[in-house]
Amino acid sequence: MNHETMVGSLEIQVYLDRLASADPTPGGGAAAAVTAAQGVALLSMVCNLTIGRKKFADAEEELRSIAGALEKSRHEMLAMADRDVQGFGETIQAYRLPKATPEEAQIRQSAVQAALKASSEAPFALFKECLLVLPHADRLEKIGNPSVLSDVIVGRYLLVAGMLSAMANVEVNLAGINDAEFCKSKRSIMLPAIGSMGVSWRGGK
Repeated sequence: MNHETMVGSLEIQVYLDRLASADPTPGGGAAAAVTAAQGVALLSMVCNLTIGRKKFADAEEELRSIAGALEKSRHEMLAMADRDVQGFGETIQAYRLPKATPEEAQIRQSAVQAALKASSEAPFALFKECLLVLPHADRLEKIGNPSVLSDVIVGRYLLVAGMLSAMANVEVNLAGINDAEFCKSKRSIMLPAIGSMGVSWRGGK
């Protein structure tokens, strides 16, 4: 993947045009990561519109800490978008392996299983990152500049949307994986997390 095709390097119109095209990448996984990254960016904006103002001086140190964490998360989320694109490509390559003989079929099956597992990791990482960032939204609602409270709320909604979309992309891969323990390990983290948020899940097991 060269720099010109990396999601984080694309102008917004180019990105949307590619998302709308017949090319399967970037797809839902990348869109989930970009959506979450937008949520993080809004939370960063709230920090930047609060830091340095005398009225919020008591929270300055905490706000700077949150801002640093958000900046790191935003860059990681865009990297996850590119990892998702790469994982999809590797999965397609595995499905295209020959299967004319029993030996070829076995090799292909092993490659597909490995690719599906690998492809589940980027959206799973995104899910976990969203989970880590959401408490910052809760905190900023209390200590951030109230004039941009709506941006905190929108940021939170975008993070939840990215999180649920990431889970959907994990589940797409888990549906084809034969390793029950692997699937269970992912769901044991995702399902309780969204359950604790009071969010219903209809996109898989």
